[in-house]
Amino acid sequence: MPESFFIVSKEYPELAIDEIITLAKMNDRYAKVKVISNLVLVQSVTPWEKIARRATFVKIAGQLIRKMSNVFFDEANYSLLFGAKSFMCKAINLSLKQVNVVEIERSMGSMVSTFCNAQVSLEDPDMVIYTIFTDDENFFGFSTRYEVPKRPEKLTKFHHELDWKLTRVMINLAKITDENTVCDPFCGTGSTLLEAQSMGIKAIGIDFDEKMCQITKDNLKVNRFTGEVYNKDFEYMNQLKFDGIVTDIPYGTASKVSEPPKKIMKKFVSKIPKKAKFAIMCKKGLDEGIKLRLTKKYEIYRHKSLTRMILIK
Repeated sequence: MPESFFIVSKEYPELAIDEIITLAKMNDRYAKVKVISNLVLVQSVTPWEKIARRATFVKIAGQLIRKMSNVFFDEANYSLLFGAKSFMCKAINLSLKQVNVVEIERSMGSMVSTFCNAQVSLEDPDMVIYTIFTDDENFFGFSTRYEVPKRPEKLTKFHHELDWKLTRVMINLAKITDENTVCDPFCGTGSTLLEAQSMGIKAIGIDFDEKMCQITKDNLKVNRFTGEVYNKDFEYMNQLKFDGIVTDIPYGTASKVSEPPKKIMKKFVSKIPKKAKFAIMCKKGLDEGIKLRLTKKYEIYRHKSLTRMILIK
């Protein structure tokens, strides 16, 4: 079975690793996953590009060819390069060992050049060949060019709005597929709708603030996205058809809500359709005493007076 590798950011390591695992299992329930530090190895029939395009925190991804031995390449591995006009060798040290990265890259480049007609290119190679060093094992793999989704634009945004990275990872952790429709009952400036549609997912937004609804519509329009946006209370979601919820529960003075956040949270949870998947972000404490069957819960530390929670089902 093909094996892919993903080196993820250490910005939110638990989220980053779980996101890859979730995407792998979404596409192939028989996928096998192994984690070594911030390296995630996935055995699956799903192409690595499909996972990398949706993932938020992937820094480097590619196809794992084989574990390194005394010989870097064999004839079968070299055949992969025959269609490439240019290549680059890159060594990545994730171990505590001292590794001469420059020398390894130079030696590998020389070896590859003697077996194929591809030229070295440090700017935009057709293929990047990787050697990855960890404390447990060392690996050999490659990646080819793949299209990275364009970031959606925002005409208007606010400092307290849901961060795009967290929005995107929440969509993935909630297992929202390309065939699903996601709903954000507190859509604000439209972060969930923008990220979902940039991933090819249909999205619906609801907000009781008419101004926010217009901002969301404008933000969708500038990206040439279409989406339903309703100037209603969150309870209006029960009038709509969707598969999952991704949202950030309002809190604090910037939220402009008429009821205490704790009360809103309790009422909102009671209205969530039983079969709906969800990823809910809320201020730590708002989730206390709330009866929810969760598959995972994450803490996102912001500063000494604010920790956010991400609740997943």
